[in-house]
Amino acid sequence: MSNAEKWRDLRDQLVLATLDQVPFEGWSPRALQEAAKDLALDPTIAERLFPGGALEAIDHFTDLADRRLLEVAAANDLAGMRRSERIRWLIRQRIEAWAGHRESVRRAVTFLTLPTHGHIAARSSWRTADTIWYASGDAATDFSYYTKRATVAAVYTGTLLYWLQDDSEDFADSWAFLDRRLADALKVTRLRTTVEKRLGQLPNPVRLFLTRAGEKRRFGIRQV
Repeated sequence: MSNAEKWRDLRDQLVLATLDQVPFEGWSPRALQEAAKDLALDPTIAERLFPGGALEAIDHFTDLADRRLLEVAAANDLAGMRRSERIRWLIRQRIEAWAGHRESVRRAVTFLTLPTHGHIAARSSWRTADTIWYASGDAATDFSYYTKRATVAAVYTGTLLYWLQDDSEDFADSWAFLDRRLADALKVTRLRTTVEKRLGQLPNPVRLFLTRAGEKRRFGIRQV
């Protein structure tokens, strides 16, 4: 294991231990220090591992959650599912995996809603959406790469926020909400695909203009 991998592994351990402290200390330097103590580490190592403090720790936590999702996806056979089923399964796995730390997740989301933390929130949401699409087997590199991820980011974020307030048994209401959001997103995707296909069948306005301009020149008609 390289030094970089060892460093990341240590950061992973500290973040996971911090989840137990957050309900009492919030996402704070003290929570990180107490987590270090639980791991029998020097409390000052928390500052060295996360010089950016709680915000950096939360960003690392979301990255860790995405990496774990990839591991879970690789350990399960998703090939027999339709793409929409894979997306649903992955979003649910990404959220449900942290049910035991829902309060810590709630506080992380609240922390990221602060105006000064918007860039981290946006980056984390996009990274998770990218992870979900990658785990589903999507390899698109065209413009749909961005629209697909923006769509899943919206569905994932909406479902996460619903889940944080959900008191139904086994979070059944959250998964029903997820189904509705995915169904709506699928309708929009189908509509966009249809429109793009029809637009592709229309003549290119620029090409049409140049063709007509060329015809006028050949017949000696001066362009205005």
